Amino acid sequence: MRKQKILITGANGQLGTALTKSLRKRYGVDSVITSDLSKTKEYPSLHEILDATDERCLNAIIEKYAITQIYHLAAVLSAKGEENPKQTWDINMNSLLAVFKSAVNYNIEKVFFPSSIAVYGSDVRKWATPQDASLNPTTVYGMTKSAGENWAQYYFLKHGLDIRSLRYPGIIGHDSLPGGGTTDYAVDIYYKAVNNEPFVCYLKNDAVLPIIYMEDAVRATVELMEAPKCEISIRTSYNLQAVSFTPSEIANSIKNYFPNFKISFRPDFRQKIAESWPNSLDDINARTDWEWYPEFKLDDITADMLTRLSKKKLNYKVELCTEQ
Repeated sequence: MRKQKILITGANGQLGTALTKSLRKRYGVDSVITSDLSKTKEYPSLHEILDATDERCLNAIIEKYAITQIYHLAAVLSAKGEENPKQTWDINMNSLLAVFKSAVNYNIEKVFFPSSIAVYGSDVRKWATPQDASLNPTTVYGMTKSAGENWAQYYFLKHGLDIRSLRYPGIIGHDSLPGGGTTDYAVDIYYKAVNNEPFVCYLKNDAVLPIIYMEDAVRATVELMEAPKCEISIRTSYNLQAVSFTPSEIANSIKNYFPNFKISFRPDFRQKIAESWPNSLDDINARTDWEWYPEFKLDDITADMLTRLSKKKLNYKVELCTEQ
C-alpha cells in the first residue's frame, strides 16, 4: 500500500481549515498538502498556490508530491455565487472536471467532492428530504453541485474513479470566518455575541435550515473516505443530517450565556434561497452504509462556539454579499 499523500484544494476556507488540521493529525503533517489562491502562514512549505481550474498546475502538484488522494473543496458558495452566476459556474465546474480528469490520469486512489443541500429545490418534501428526491436547484451554486454529483457518478461508472461525496447542510465552525454561504448567519451570530454586538439576521426568525457543527462535518468526511469501498452504495452524494433550527432558536440558545444579546431580522435575497432548501434530510443511507451519527446538538454547538471564540477575543470583519 502506498503511503498516503493528500491534496486539499480550497484549503484556506472554513471546511478546508478544519479538515486540514484533522487530516494532518491523523496522517502526519508531511502527508497533507494544502492549496488555495493565496498563501498560508501554517506550514507554508507544504502549501501550494493553485487556481484549481488550471489543470497543468494541478498536475504539477500531483507529480511533485506523488498525491494519492484529493479533497476538492475549492468552490464559490451559494450567496456569493449569485453575484456573478457565469463566473461561479465556470470556476466550480472547470475546477471539478480538472480534478476528476487528473485523478484518472494519475491513478488517484480516492477523491472527495463536497455537495450541498443547495442541490434541492422548493418542490421537495421539506422534512426528512429523501436521498433520491428530485434535484431542482434555485442557485447557480446548487446547479454546479447537482451537475457535479452526476459527473462524480459518471467518472465512477466510466473510469472506476473512487469519488465520495456528502450533501452538507450549513456548517458552523470556529476556525475561520464565513465565506459567502446562505447559512453563514449561524457562524456570524456567535462572533457578534462574543463581541457584545447586536446581530441583524438576513433570514426570517422562523427560517428552518439543517446545520452541522464543524467537528461533526469533518468526522463524517473522514469516516466516509476511510470506509471500505464495498460499503459505498451512493456514487452521487450522501444526504447528511445533524440538527435543524431557526435563527430565533439559535439566538435563544446564545441568551443562556449572553442574556442581553440582541437580534433583529432584515430578510434579503438569501431568504428566498433558504426557502427553497430542505428543513431536514433523511440520511438513512449514510447511517446504514458507514454508520454515520452526529454528536453535536444546538446547545452543544453554542457552548463550544462561545467558549472557543471568547478565548480568541478576535476583532473581525465578515464580508457577506448584500445584493443579488
